[in-house]
Amino acid sequence: MYTFRDFYHNEVKLSFQTEPFSNRPKHVWVICRCNGQWLLTKHKERGLEFPGGKVENGETAKEAAIREVHEETGGIVEDISYIGQYFVAGKGGDVIKNVYFATVERLTEQETYFETDGPVLLSGLPKDIRKNKNYSFIMKDDVLVQCMQHIQKLI
Repeated sequence: MYTFRDFYHNEVKLSFQTEPFSNRPKHVWVICRCNGQWLLTKHKERGLEFPGGKVENGETAKEAAIREVHEETGGIVEDISYIGQYFVAGKGGDVIKNVYFATVERLTEQETYFETDGPVLLSGLPKDIRKNKNYSFIMKDDVLVQCMQHIQKLI
């Protein structure tokens, strides 16, 4: 288990075990690859980030992850794997989020990408992502760093 502070100085606990904090998390985050590139979305307020969001009533976290990828990027998920789960002791309440790694088969044009401006494909992520104002705060803590190290072992 990894413990650290996020962009807003909240305590974060990250584990690569199967759902150590909750078997019914209310949030998901999906690190995506599509045609050999990283697939992100541009959130209208936060900036560039991997797709994610809330688990809706009646769906599993994995189903929510697949839905969020499609809604925010138009991506059709080919394969998805659970990576880990993290717990944020936030000022506005606690958040438990599952992290997934998905391979996206293809992108489809959407009439709306909801709260995002749609898909963004990148051949690589910048090394100075924490200092880059184009990226969301979600991309600027050790959750991304640790998950990317974990994913590198898988790809």
